[in-house]
Amino acid sequence: METPTFDFFNNVLPLIGGLCLFLFGMNIMGDGLERSAGSSLKSLLSKLTSGKIAGFLTGLGVTAVIQSSSATTVMVVGFVNSGIMTLKQAINVIMGANVGTTVTAWILSLSGIEGDAWFMQILKPTSFTPILALIGIALYMMAKKNKHKDIGSILLGFATLMFGMDTMSSAVSVLKEIPEFQNFMIMFQNPIMGVLAGAILTGIIQSSSASVGILQALSSTGAVSIGASIPIIMGQNIGTCVTALISSVGTNRNARRASIVHLSFNIIGTLIILIVYTLVTAIVKIEVLANPADELSIAVCHTAFNVICTAIMLPMAGLLEKISYAIIREPKGSDNKDKKVTLDERLMETPAIAINQCHVVAAQMAEVSMNAMKASLTLFDKYDAEVAEQIKTDETAVDHYEDILGSYLVKLSTHPLSDADSHEANKLLFVIGDLERISDHAVNILRSADEIREKDIKLTTAAKNEIKAITGAVSEIMDLTLDAFTNTNLSAASSIEPLEEVIDTLKVQLRANHIVRMQKGECSIEAGFVWADIITNLERVSDHCSNIAGCIIEMSHDRMDIHEYYNRTKHSNPAFEAKHKEYAAKYAI
Repeated sequence: METPTFDFFNNVLPLIGGLCLFLFGMNIMGDGLERSAGSSLKSLLSKLTSGKIAGFLTGLGVTAVIQSSSATTVMVVGFVNSGIMTLKQAINVIMGANVGTTVTAWILSLSGIEGDAWFMQILKPTSFTPILALIGIALYMMAKKNKHKDIGSILLGFATLMFGMDTMSSAVSVLKEIPEFQNFMIMFQNPIMGVLAGAILTGIIQSSSASVGILQALSSTGAVSIGASIPIIMGQNIGTCVTALISSVGTNRNARRASIVHLSFNIIGTLIILIVYTLVTAIVKIEVLANPADELSIAVCHTAFNVICTAIMLPMAGLLEKISYAIIREPKGSDNKDKKVTLDERLMETPAIAINQCHVVAAQMAEVSMNAMKASLTLFDKYDAEVAEQIKTDETAVDHYEDILGSYLVKLSTHPLSDADSHEANKLLFVIGDLERISDHAVNILRSADEIREKDIKLTTAAKNEIKAITGAVSEIMDLTLDAFTNTNLSAASSIEPLEEVIDTLKVQLRANHIVRMQKGECSIEAGFVWADIITNLERVSDHCSNIAGCIIEMSHDRMDIHEYYNRTKHSNPAFEAKHKEYAAKYAI
């Protein structure tokens, strides 16, 4: 009888095509899952990580749904880099992700179902994937809503990967009768060789789920024993760390430590289980290991390995953290913390989280800008050179914040955003411009204080009292604005416009009073120029606060018409009139 051959046209090309379809389908399905459920799941991932078990279960759940431990780990690296998650929280999530990724192998094991009964036939992917593909293409091409299109891409991706799996299995089925292939697979009975093969394959394709699927396809030849598949599965867990390591390039120290934890977890866990496995198989002959592996047995081995590995390593989370600190050391003089919250482009894959992080950074910007302005107001009573330098430093920092936030938000807008996220992005782009201008006015007031000091300009007691009144009003309007923006406090936002009107009135009164003082010879012309600059800058600060309040209120109603907001606020509004009278009495001169 003629020995079958592994033909280029009948086997090699179908194998390549099946592999490409399998990887493409997995990618399409994963992207669809991320778009459909990823935003809410990853929001959960960034919040429910306070406890060890909570972090583990969150990582497990997110990975089981989005079908990629690599994607979860890369997202965790991004969270750590941005300050959303601590390294200690990340360790538990990473462990959960390793167990969650085993779901894929169970789904792929459906391709190995055998039996002639109708119920068994309907469970076979060859029976139901054409139906899923039909539903998927109908949704993808005809649905108007993105949510329905995402469901369509999930079904199409699943049908494609199962078709690719079936094509690969058919292409390699002839290998079971080729002695050379059988001899080649015997080589992987050596655990070290099996681990290396699994790690290299997974490192190349950067997906342990995909490499497990390939192993399941090869198992259809009958030449892959259970004993050979176990070390390969161990190696696959090491190979999947490549994605997180690449993702950590250019991140802060804690983010790089998170990728080191992922690698350490898999290497140490694999070494422990490999040593135990080698010793046990050397002492005891386990006959089941010599049996041919199939899709189901590989799924069982994959799950068992990851669960046992996690059970061993979960109590050792502290050790993993120490190892990461030993490899990625803190520089001398460091306080051992990454304090600065940054914007990480990895977060753009989940716009809801990216927008939330932009709001956190914008709130920091607002605080720096308002602090600079408040500091400048103290220089009239007592000039302080250190305070003056800090105001200049803060103004430079605010400029930097605006550049970083503006660029990030513009880039984020190229990603598919929900209506809520789009509104929030527009609000932030609008607000950061006003925040930057407030810091500019702080520097302008600093210059006026410098001029008063250098030219020894004297202000009358009446002028000092007037300055005290308007600076008090400006301080309050900034407090209201910071609260309104940081906490989306609509009550605080609604109080800003009445106070802004009072500040406008104060400006006119202060300018008129100073002209009278100059006419009486109580103040100099030079003092008049400085006075005009000061009250103009203060009034413009209140204008910017009013802009921010209007934006917050308008965006809360899904609209953006500031002029219409002013009209609605001021005309025949009893609440506005009451607040206006309250502030007018409070800051009367």
